[in-house]
Amino acid sequence: MSKPHVRVVAAEVERDGLYLITQRRPEAVLPLLWEFPGGRVELGERDEDALARELLEKIEARVVVGGLSLHVSHEYERYTLDLLVYHCELVPGSEPSAKHVNEVRWVPPGDFRDYEFPGADQQTVDALLGE
Repeated sequence: MSKPHVRVVAAEVERDGLYLITQRRPEAVLPLLWEFPGGRVELGERDEDALARELLEKIEARVVVGGLSLHVSHEYERYTLDLLVYHCELVPGSEPSAKHVNEVRWVPPGDFRDYEFPGADQQTVDALLGE
């Protein structure tokens, strides 16, 4: 029996050489791991609309969603995750805050190794670092 596929979108937001990452809540699946902000695409929803909605809901940030940066497919025990990462820019005056995440941080790429990411996000980190 094949595993179900879950479609998730995430934002690659860069500002002054720093990238925006968020920490999952303690009660979340894969608790307290770090990730690029985003979430699930709902049935019938465009990726770009899902990403804008998720960022507004989770970190109160308004973004302009740009082009696709990276597509990662990662096998977890019970499902396959299709992670689509899009370049995004914050709308002027929009500053992320930890509404439905544990924490929000701006991190230089050289410090990514100091944070634990889930498997799919780690592949994104590796791609950003050219590994």
